[in-house]
Amino acid sequence: MPTYNEMVGKRLRSIRKQRGLSLQDVQRLSEQEFKAAVLGAYERGERSLSLPRLQRLAGFYGVPVGQLLPSEDSDTPTVAPPSGGLTIDLNRVETLSGQDSIVVERFLRGIQMLRQDFNGKVLTIRSNDLRTLAMLLDQSEGGFAERLTDLGVTAEGT
Repeated sequence: MPTYNEMVGKRLRSIRKQRGLSLQDVQRLSEQEFKAAVLGAYERGERSLSLPRLQRLAGFYGVPVGQLLPSEDSDTPTVAPPSGGLTIDLNRVETLSGQDSIVVERFLRGIQMLRQDFNGKVLTIRSNDLRTLAMLLDQSEGGFAERLTDLGVTAEGT
């Protein structure tokens, strides 16, 4: 049975890798706040993180602090597999403007938190998610999917 530090370390490594970062990238991008060797020790469960340090690391990764902690049921998968819907390019969503963009961004962040999916690049929204989002914006599901495609926020091949 892994120790709590090892479980935290596994979450840290998972989030870092979802972000596409190496230990050296984190060190460089954090302006040396998080040294690669120390972060590696956290990820292996060899060192404990203080709460303030955990909070700063969560801020660096752009995730809620709770996402860096292991779930109470460690057998539960942290990311649900996608099943249909549209794949959204999250970088393109950030370029949208207007009131609808605020709702879309907030909704997508909520899906990321529920799925604990913080890769930060793309997110597949399932047909039920698309239906809910279209309803929030007072549009038809098909019309809204088409609008997302027209806005250029759907990823290639969806």
